[in-house]
Amino acid sequence: MQNALSIALASLFALSSCTTADAQTDKTTVSSIGKQEAPSFTLQTVSVRASCFPEKLRAILAHIAAKTRRRPLITSGYRHAHRRGSMHNRCMAADFRMPGVSERTVVEAARSAPGIGGIGRYCNGIIHVDIGPRRTWVDC
Repeated sequence: MQNALSIALASLFALSSCTTADAQTDKTTVSSIGKQEAPSFTLQTVSVRASCFPEKLRAILAHIAAKTRRRPLITSGYRHAHRRGSMHNRCMAADFRMPGVSERTVVEAARSAPGIGGIGRYCNGIIHVDIGPRRTWVDC
């Protein structure tokens, strides 16, 4: 019985190591010259899908990180959104939090990002950025 428990725990550890490695792949960004840089964002959970983010969206998140000196904590990337035309459906949007940074500071940083499209604010503290048409909203 003890051997079975040890094997089960070892398998679980191995599986979690693989999942963590996949999540860390999503955290890296590549500059225009192909050199690996420090991650410009962090994923809230391993289930957040951000590996498909286009370079333009990654650059916006890196810009926000540079302006605020904090990495955005991505809460949602690619997902099937029920709203027709959602940028999340095409992996062209990110929802994130920035603990310790005022919402105003984050929105100002996003507004100054080259290539920014939509900027949304939600009452739960989540900020949305995308590379679609330029627009802003507050949804409470």
